[in-house]
Amino acid sequence: MRTEIKYLELKSGFSGNGPAWIGLVSFSKSGKTIYFDGKAFKSLDGTGISGNYFDLETGDEYWISGVKKDMSDRHKFGGGKIFVEKRILSEYLQIVGKSELPKTDYELTKVETEKPINRINELENESLEPTEFGQELYFKEPNELKDNEIEHLIAELIEDEKSVQFNKARRTYKKKRIELEAELEKRGIKNVG
Repeated sequence: MRTEIKYLELKSGFSGNGPAWIGLVSFSKSGKTIYFDGKAFKSLDGTGISGNYFDLETGDEYWISGVKKDMSDRHKFGGGKIFVEKRILSEYLQIVGKSELPKTDYELTKVETEKPINRINELENESLEPTEFGQELYFKEPNELKDNEIEHLIAELIEDEKSVQFNKARRTYKKKRIELEAELEKRGIKNVG
């Protein structure tokens, strides 16, 4: 398994001051999954809000990148200690050209070294429960949907609005929900939601 020293920072729920690590990551055979500290990460392929990878089990976004020689890994407006994995300390100090770790901004730590390969394979290969409604609903115009399909989508959008973390996404869900409610009203049906 290919390994590399990387900078990792939790972005979900934080603005530049999330927990951060410098550690040895492993890559899957395909190179598409990164393993670190008992977690598995996949690329967001440019669709992330503030991260470039996401935790396959929690959905949390992370920023994962190579380490910078000038030690400016954190965003310039970010803050907080960066945890450096003990087993790679000498290699990291060599990369940054230092003889010791600055104690004010860095702290040594141990991380889980076992890769959750079986757990992640099970998660990725889980067969999705068949549902009454298929994914194609999301790509239809409101006037192409049946009444019960619209009601189903409205219920899902209400849940999404409640659970989403970012206002931009919440507004998108709300706009779509209002379009669907308007379609039901045109048909003379009030949404009981």
